[in-house]
Amino acid sequence: MGEGTNAMGEGTKKGGDQAFRYEPVERFGEGLTTSRPWNLAALAGVERLNGRVAMLGFVAALIGEELTGKGALGQLALMLRWLLG
Repeated sequence: MGEGTNAMGEGTKKGGDQAFRYEPVERFGEGLTTSRPWNLAALAGVERLNGRVAMLGFVAALIGEELTGKGALGQLALMLRWLLG
């Protein structure tokens, strides 16, 4: 079982597996101006991670509010006072 490249520059696998298609190289900034997404599977994973981190941050803010008795802005003010001395 080997791998090769066909005439279109697409990677292929021998042995009955599906051909792997590489995404074409894009110009700098092109992905920001076209409707073609980069990699939907990777983007979904990143968005899932962002959502989980946001949930952890929200829970941390709730715990901080319970401990200090101050809301999110009050906690930020306390942190700035602590950092600036």
